[in-house]
Amino acid sequence: MLKKEFILKKIGQGLLHALFWCAVLLFYTYFFGVGSNNFNDTLVFSLFLMPITIATTYVSIYKLIPDYLVTKRYFLFVLYSSYTLIISAYLVMVSIFFSLIYISNFEYNDMNPLTRNILFVMTGIYLVTFIVSAFKLMKLNIKASQKTKTLETKILETQLKLKEQELKYLKMQIHPHFLFNTLNTMYGFALKKADETPKMILKLSNLLDYLLYQADKPFVNLKDEINHIEDYISLEQMRFSDTLNVEFSKNISLENIEMAPMLLIPFVENSFKHGKIRNGSLDISIYIKANAENITFKIKNSSAKDLSIKEGIGLENIKKRLDFLYPNQHQLEINNSTNDFEVLLSLNLKSKLTDA
Repeated sequence: MLKKEFILKKIGQGLLHALFWCAVLLFYTYFFGVGSNNFNDTLVFSLFLMPITIATTYVSIYKLIPDYLVTKRYFLFVLYSSYTLIISAYLVMVSIFFSLIYISNFEYNDMNPLTRNILFVMTGIYLVTFIVSAFKLMKLNIKASQKTKTLETKILETQLKLKEQELKYLKMQIHPHFLFNTLNTMYGFALKKADETPKMILKLSNLLDYLLYQADKPFVNLKDEINHIEDYISLEQMRFSDTLNVEFSKNISLENIEMAPMLLIPFVENSFKHGKIRNGSLDISIYIKANAENITFKIKNSSAKDLSIKEGIGLENIKKRLDFLYPNQHQLEINNSTNDFEVLLSLNLKSKLTDA
Protein backbone atom coordinates (compact mmCIF):
# COMPACT_ATOMS: atom_id res chain seq x y z
CA MET A 1 0.00 0.00 0.00
CA LEU A 2 2.81 2.39 0.94
CA LYS A 3 4.76 1.47 -2.18
CA LYS A 4 1.74 2.23 -4.34
CA GLU A 5 1.27 5.61 -2.67
CA PHE A 6 4.97 6.38 -3.14
CA ILE A 7 4.80 5.52 -6.87
CA LEU A 8 1.67 7.62 -7.35
CA LYS A 9 3.31 10.51 -5.53
CA LYS A 10 6.40 10.33 -7.75
CA ILE A 11 4.26 10.15 -10.90
CA GLY A 12 2.34 13.21 -9.74
CA GLN A 13 5.59 15.09 -9.10
CA GLY A 14 6.92 14.09 -12.53
CA LEU A 15 3.78 15.33 -14.27
CA LEU A 16 3.93 18.58 -12.33
CA HIS A 17 7.57 19.13 -13.34
CA ALA A 18 6.78 18.33 -16.97
CA LEU A 19 3.90 20.79 -16.96
CA PHE A 20 6.12 23.46 -15.44
CA TRP A 21 8.86 23.05 -18.06
CA CYS A 22 6.27 23.17 -20.84
CA ALA A 23 5.16 26.49 -19.39
CA VAL A 24 8.80 27.67 -19.33
CA LEU A 25 9.23 26.63 -22.97
CA LEU A 26 6.14 28.63 -23.89
CA PHE A 27 7.51 31.58 -21.93
CA TYR A 28 10.86 31.39 -23.75
CA THR A 29 9.13 31.20 -27.12
CA TYR A 30 7.20 34.42 -26.57
CA PHE A 31 9.99 36.08 -24.57
CA PHE A 32 12.63 35.62 -27.28
CA GLY A 33 10.08 36.00 -30.09
CA VAL A 34 9.49 39.68 -29.45
CA GLY A 35 10.06 41.55 -32.74
CA SER A 36 10.06 38.35 -34.83
CA ASN A 37 7.36 36.88 -37.06
CA ASN A 38 8.98 33.45 -37.26
CA PHE A 39 7.42 31.47 -34.41
CA ASN A 40 9.02 28.15 -35.44
CA ASP A 41 12.57 29.49 -35.34
CA THR A 42 12.02 30.98 -31.90
CA LEU A 43 10.53 27.69 -30.67
CA VAL A 44 13.55 25.76 -31.91
CA PHE A 45 15.91 28.25 -30.26
CA SER A 46 13.98 27.90 -26.98
CA LEU A 47 14.28 24.11 -27.22
CA PHE A 48 18.07 24.51 -27.42
CA LEU A 49 17.98 26.48 -24.16
CA MET A 50 15.71 24.11 -22.23
CA PRO A 51 18.36 21.47 -21.27
CA ILE A 52 20.64 24.20 -19.93
CA THR A 53 17.81 25.82 -17.98
CA ILE A 54 16.64 22.49 -16.53
CA ALA A 55 20.17 21.40 -15.57
CA THR A 56 21.06 24.75 -13.98
CA THR A 57 17.81 24.87 -12.06
CA TYR A 58 18.03 21.31 -10.72
CA VAL A 59 21.68 21.76 -9.69
CA SER A 60 20.61 24.84 -7.77
CA ILE A 61 17.55 23.44 -5.98
CA TYR A 62 18.77 19.89 -5.35
CA LYS A 63 22.45 20.49 -4.63
CA LEU A 64 23.56 24.07 -4.03
CA ILE A 65 20.71 25.24 -1.81
CA PRO A 66 20.07 22.16 0.39
CA ASP A 67 23.72 21.02 0.69
CA TYR A 68 25.52 24.33 1.03
CA LEU A 69 23.23 27.33 1.54
CA VAL A 70 20.83 25.79 4.07
CA THR A 71 23.69 24.14 5.96
CA LYS A 72 25.48 27.53 6.08
CA ARG A 73 28.51 26.37 4.10
CA TYR A 74 28.61 29.71 2.37
CA PHE A 75 32.10 29.49 0.88
CA LEU A 76 31.32 26.23 -0.90
CA PHE A 77 27.95 27.63 -1.96
CA VAL A 78 29.60 30.65 -3.62
CA LEU A 79 32.34 28.50 -5.13
CA TYR A 80 30.05 25.88 -6.69
CA SER A 81 27.55 28.54 -7.74
CA SER A 82 30.36 30.26 -9.63
CA TYR A 83 31.26 26.96 -11.33
CA THR A 84 27.62 26.46 -12.27
CA LEU A 85 27.42 30.01 -13.66
CA ILE A 86 30.56 29.58 -15.76
CA ILE A 87 29.54 26.19 -17.15
CA SER A 88 25.97 27.32 -17.91
CA ALA A 89 27.28 30.48 -19.64
CA TYR A 90 29.56 28.36 -21.81
CA LEU A 91 26.66 26.06 -22.71
CA VAL A 92 24.51 29.08 -23.57
CA MET A 93 27.12 30.26 -26.02
CA VAL A 94 27.30 26.76 -27.51
CA SER A 95 23.50 26.74 -27.86
CA ILE A 96 23.54 30.12 -29.58
CA PHE A 97 26.26 28.86 -31.94
CA PHE A 98 24.34 25.70 -32.87
CA SER A 99 21.10 27.66 -33.23
CA LEU A 100 23.00 29.97 -35.59
CA ILE A 101 24.00 26.96 -37.67
CA TYR A 102 20.67 25.14 -37.54
CA ILE A 103 18.27 28.04 -37.80
CA SER A 104 20.10 30.75 -39.75
CA ASN A 105 22.64 28.77 -41.76
CA PHE A 106 25.43 30.98 -40.42
CA GLU A 107 23.53 34.11 -41.42
CA TYR A 108 23.96 36.17 -38.26
CA ASN A 109 21.66 38.94 -39.49
CA ASP A 110 18.83 36.45 -40.02
CA MET A 111 18.71 35.60 -36.30
CA ASN A 112 16.12 37.19 -34.02
CA PRO A 113 17.71 40.30 -32.47
CA LEU A 114 16.95 39.10 -28.94
CA THR A 115 18.55 35.70 -29.45
CA ARG A 116 21.79 37.32 -30.60
CA ASN A 117 22.26 39.07 -27.23
CA ILE A 118 23.97 36.60 -24.90
CA LEU A 119 23.30 38.73 -21.81
CA PHE A 120 19.62 38.84 -22.65
CA VAL A 121 19.51 35.08 -23.17
CA MET A 122 21.33 34.39 -19.89
CA THR A 123 18.98 36.77 -18.10
CA GLY A 124 16.02 34.70 -19.28
CA ILE A 125 17.62 31.44 -18.13
CA TYR A 126 18.72 32.72 -14.72
CA LEU A 127 15.37 34.42 -14.17
CA VAL A 128 13.72 30.99 -14.27
CA THR A 129 16.46 29.47 -12.10
CA PHE A 130 16.16 32.31 -9.57
CA ILE A 131 12.36 32.03 -9.30
CA VAL A 132 12.45 28.24 -8.85
CA SER A 133 15.34 28.50 -6.33
CA ALA A 134 13.48 31.15 -4.34
CA PHE A 135 10.41 28.89 -4.21
CA LYS A 136 12.59 25.93 -3.14
CA LEU A 137 14.24 28.00 -0.41
CA MET A 138 10.86 29.18 0.86
CA LYS A 139 9.62 25.58 0.90
CA LEU A 140 12.68 24.44 2.86
CA ASN A 141 12.23 27.28 5.36
CA ILE A 142 8.58 26.36 5.90
CA LYS A 143 9.52 22.71 6.35
CA ALA A 144 12.27 23.62 8.82
CA SER A 145 9.87 25.85 10.77
CA GLN A 146 7.30 23.05 10.96
CA LYS A 147 9.99 20.60 12.06
CA THR A 148 11.17 23.01 14.75
CA LYS A 149 7.62 23.58 15.93
CA THR A 150 6.99 19.82 16.05
CA LEU A 151 10.20 19.30 18.01
CA GLU A 152 9.28 22.06 20.46
CA THR A 153 5.84 20.49 20.92
CA LYS A 154 7.40 17.09 21.63
CA ILE A 155 9.79 18.65 24.13
CA LEU A 156 6.91 20.40 25.90
CA GLU A 157 4.89 17.18 25.95
CA THR A 158 7.88 15.30 27.38
CA GLN A 159 8.40 17.95 30.04
CA LEU A 160 4.71 17.80 30.93
CA LYS A 161 4.81 14.01 31.25
CA LEU A 162 7.92 14.22 33.43
CA LYS A 163 6.18 16.83 35.53
CA GLU A 164 3.11 14.62 35.94
CA GLN A 165 5.28 11.64 36.86
CA GLU A 166 7.12 13.66 39.48
CA LEU A 167 3.83 14.85 40.95
CA LYS A 168 2.58 11.26 41.16
CA TYR A 169 5.84 10.26 42.80
CA LEU A 170 5.47 13.03 45.37
CA LYS A 171 1.91 11.90 46.12
CA MET A 172 3.08 8.32 46.54
CA GLN A 173 5.58 9.54 49.11
CA ILE A 174 2.98 11.55 51.02
CA HIS A 175 0.35 8.81 51.26
CA PRO A 176 2.42 5.97 52.80
CA HIS A 177 4.12 8.42 55.15
CA PHE A 178 0.79 9.76 56.38
CA LEU A 179 -0.79 6.31 56.59
CA PHE A 180 2.16 4.90 58.53
CA ASN A 181 1.79 7.54 61.25
CA THR A 182 -1.95 6.87 61.54
CA LEU A 183 -1.53 3.09 61.75
CA ASN A 184 1.21 3.52 64.33
CA THR A 185 -1.21 5.49 66.51
CA MET A 186 -3.95 2.90 66.12
CA TYR A 187 -1.53 0.10 66.93
CA GLY A 188 -0.82 1.72 70.30
CA PHE A 189 -4.55 1.85 71.07
CA ALA A 190 -5.05 -1.76 70.04
CA LEU A 191 -2.33 -2.86 72.46
CA LYS A 192 -4.17 -1.05 75.24
CA LYS A 193 -7.51 -2.53 74.08
CA ALA A 194 -8.95 0.95 74.35
CA ASP A 195 -12.65 1.58 73.81
CA GLU A 196 -11.79 4.26 71.28
CA THR A 197 -10.31 1.69 68.87
CA PRO A 198 -13.54 1.15 66.82
CA LYS A 199 -13.94 4.91 66.48
CA MET A 200 -10.34 5.16 65.33
CA ILE A 201 -10.96 2.44 62.73
CA LEU A 202 -13.94 4.41 61.41
CA LYS A 203 -11.86 7.58 61.18
CA LEU A 204 -9.09 5.66 59.47
CA SER A 205 -11.63 4.29 56.99
CA ASN A 206 -12.65 7.84 56.11
CA LEU A 207 -9.02 8.79 55.66
CA LEU A 208 -8.33 5.82 53.41
CA ASP A 209 -11.39 6.63 51.32
CA TYR A 210 -10.02 10.14 50.82
CA LEU A 211 -6.52 8.89 50.00
CA LEU A 212 -7.67 6.21 47.55
CA TYR A 213 -10.51 7.94 45.75
CA GLN A 214 -10.11 11.68 46.23
CA ALA A 215 -6.39 12.45 46.38
CA ASP A 216 -5.76 11.32 42.79
CA LYS A 217 -8.23 13.88 41.44
CA PRO A 218 -6.82 17.15 40.12
CA PHE A 219 -9.22 19.13 42.32
CA VAL A 220 -11.27 18.48 45.43
CA ASN A 221 -13.75 20.59 47.31
CA LEU A 222 -12.14 22.58 50.09
CA LYS A 223 -14.69 21.15 52.51
CA ASP A 224 -13.48 17.63 51.72
CA GLU A 225 -9.94 18.68 52.51
CA ILE A 226 -11.12 20.22 55.77
CA ASN A 227 -13.06 17.07 56.69
CA HIS A 228 -9.91 15.11 56.02
CA ILE A 229 -7.98 17.36 58.38
CA GLU A 230 -10.66 17.07 61.07
CA ASP A 231 -10.58 13.26 60.88
CA TYR A 232 -6.81 13.35 61.27
CA ILE A 233 -7.06 15.70 64.24
CA SER A 234 -9.64 13.38 65.84
CA LEU A 235 -7.23 10.47 65.58
CA GLU A 236 -4.41 12.51 67.06
CA GLN A 237 -6.62 13.73 69.91
CA MET A 238 -7.27 10.10 70.83
CA ARG A 239 -3.53 9.47 70.86
CA PHE A 240 -2.50 12.58 72.79
CA SER A 241 -5.52 12.55 75.10
CA ASP A 242 -5.30 15.46 77.56
CA THR A 243 -1.90 16.64 76.37
CA LEU A 244 -3.28 18.09 73.13
CA ASN A 245 -4.90 21.47 72.67
CA VAL A 246 -6.14 22.18 69.12
CA GLU A 247 -7.96 25.29 67.97
CA PHE A 248 -9.42 24.99 64.48
CA SER A 249 -11.26 28.00 63.07
CA LYS A 250 -12.70 28.40 59.58
CA ASN A 251 -14.04 31.28 57.54
CA ILE A 252 -15.39 29.90 54.23
CA SER A 253 -17.42 32.34 52.15
CA LEU A 254 -18.48 29.96 49.34
CA GLU A 255 -19.68 26.39 49.11
CA ASN A 256 -17.85 25.25 45.98
CA ILE A 257 -14.23 26.26 46.40
CA GLU A 258 -11.82 23.80 44.82
CA MET A 259 -8.14 23.19 45.36
CA ALA A 260 -5.54 20.51 44.70
CA PRO A 261 -5.86 17.67 47.24
CA MET A 262 -3.42 16.81 50.03
CA LEU A 263 -1.86 20.27 50.18
CA LEU A 264 -2.82 21.22 53.73
CA ILE A 265 -2.64 17.93 55.62
CA PRO A 266 1.20 17.62 55.47
CA PHE A 267 1.47 20.87 57.46
CA VAL A 268 -1.01 19.54 60.02
CA GLU A 269 0.83 16.23 60.18
CA ASN A 270 4.14 18.03 60.63
CA SER A 271 2.78 20.05 63.56
CA PHE A 272 1.87 16.84 65.41
CA LYS A 273 5.02 14.97 64.49
CA HIS A 274 7.55 17.68 65.30
CA GLY A 275 5.59 19.78 67.79
CA LYS A 276 6.91 20.02 71.35
CA ILE A 277 4.81 19.59 74.46
CA ARG A 278 5.23 22.65 76.68
CA ASN A 279 3.69 23.06 80.11
CA GLY A 280 2.06 19.65 79.70
CA SER A 281 0.35 20.45 76.39
CA LEU A 282 1.01 20.45 72.67
CA ASP A 283 -0.67 23.61 71.44
CA ILE A 284 -1.80 23.78 67.82
CA SER A 285 -3.88 26.50 66.21
CA ILE A 286 -5.26 26.18 62.67
CA TYR A 287 -7.00 28.89 60.69
CA ILE A 288 -8.50 28.63 57.19
CA LYS A 289 -10.03 31.51 55.28
CA ALA A 290 -11.33 31.07 51.74
CA ASN A 291 -13.22 32.99 49.07
CA ALA A 292 -13.52 32.83 45.30
CA GLU A 293 -10.04 34.27 44.79
CA ASN A 294 -7.85 33.08 47.64
CA ILE A 295 -7.32 30.40 50.24
CA THR A 296 -5.36 31.38 53.34
CA PHE A 297 -4.11 28.62 55.62
CA LYS A 298 -2.27 29.26 58.87
CA ILE A 299 -1.03 26.71 61.37
CA LYS A 300 1.04 27.27 64.50
CA ASN A 301 2.34 24.78 67.03
CA SER A 302 4.57 24.85 70.09
CA SER A 303 8.07 23.85 69.09
CA ALA A 304 11.76 24.25 69.79
CA LYS A 305 14.28 26.42 67.99
CA ASP A 306 16.67 23.56 67.22
CA LEU A 307 14.07 21.66 65.15
CA SER A 308 14.84 21.84 61.44
CA ILE A 309 12.03 22.88 59.12
CA LYS A 310 13.25 20.21 56.70
CA GLU A 311 12.48 17.34 59.03
CA GLY A 312 10.20 14.74 57.44
CA ILE A 313 9.41 14.24 53.77
CA GLY A 314 6.02 15.96 54.10
CA LEU A 315 7.20 19.57 54.03
CA GLU A 316 9.75 19.02 51.27
CA ASN A 317 7.18 17.30 49.09
CA ILE A 318 4.54 19.92 49.66
CA LYS A 319 6.94 22.68 48.61
CA LYS A 320 7.63 20.89 45.33
CA ARG A 321 3.94 20.23 44.73
CA LEU A 322 3.11 23.88 45.33
CA ASP A 323 5.73 24.92 42.79
CA PHE A 324 4.17 22.56 40.24
CA LEU A 325 0.49 23.15 40.97
CA TYR A 326 0.50 26.87 41.79
CA PRO A 327 3.53 28.36 40.00
CA ASN A 328 3.81 32.03 40.90
CA GLN A 329 0.32 31.72 42.40
CA HIS A 330 1.18 30.91 45.99
CA GLN A 331 3.07 32.30 48.96
CA LEU A 332 4.56 30.05 51.61
CA GLU A 333 6.11 31.40 54.79
CA ILE A 334 7.67 29.13 57.42
CA ASN A 335 8.81 30.72 60.67
CA ASN A 336 10.69 28.76 63.29
CA SER A 337 10.99 30.88 66.42
CA THR A 338 12.20 29.95 69.89
CA ASN A 339 8.89 28.54 71.10
CA ASP A 340 6.69 28.26 68.00
CA PHE A 341 6.70 26.81 64.53
CA GLU A 342 4.39 28.66 62.15
CA VAL A 343 3.32 28.11 58.54
CA LEU A 344 1.37 30.61 56.46
CA LEU A 345 0.17 29.52 53.02
CA SER A 346 -1.76 31.66 50.55
CA LEU A 347 -3.15 30.23 47.30
CA ASN A 348 -4.34 32.36 44.40
CA LEU A 349 -7.36 30.72 42.78
CA LYS A 350 -7.80 33.20 39.92
CA SER A 351 -5.54 31.43 37.46
CA LYS A 352 -6.15 27.99 36.04
CA LEU A 353 -4.25 25.43 38.02
CA THR A 354 -1.87 22.89 36.57
CA ASP A 355 -3.42 19.42 36.54
CA ALA A 356 -2.28 17.42 39.51
